[in-house]
Amino acid sequence: MVYKIEGLDYGQFAPLFAMSDEELARQSAMRVHARAGEGYPCRVTLQDAGEGETVILLNHVSHDVSTPYRSSFAIYVREMGGMGDAPVYIDCTPPVFEGRPIALRAFDAEGMLQAAALALPGKADLEIRALFARDDIAYIHAHNAAHGCFAAYVNRC
Repeated sequence: MVYKIEGLDYGQFAPLFAMSDEELARQSAMRVHARAGEGYPCRVTLQDAGEGETVILLNHVSHDVSTPYRSSFAIYVREMGGMGDAPVYIDCTPPVFEGRPIALRAFDAEGMLQAAALALPGKADLEIRALFARDDIAYIHAHNAAHGCFAAYVNRC
């Protein structure tokens, strides 16, 4: 095994779904209904939300390190009610990577960027493996290349 990709922990987001729109707004978040033909990639399930599905749009600190590479951006999270645990992807990429270019940012153990790659649709697995071939790469952050938003953590196995 080379790498593992898993979604964010739903527990940190679950309370948002019980909040009113006003309460969400006070936290710089909002409830959104997915529209057909547009991407609403959930960072917990690592799948796109379906048409009409409710998601929460919020700011998420994806790289919480004490380096210049600390980062946050908007993400979508869908309600998990009854879906069970989010899947874990071992040596393969999740559905949310399909059909879109993925920017891969490779960091060392101190949180410093050491390499990056752009994976065109269907090429993320190849690029992840190439980055992890380097001994100095501790982990990778995947981002949707066009919008720049965090997609998933990629960790060595």
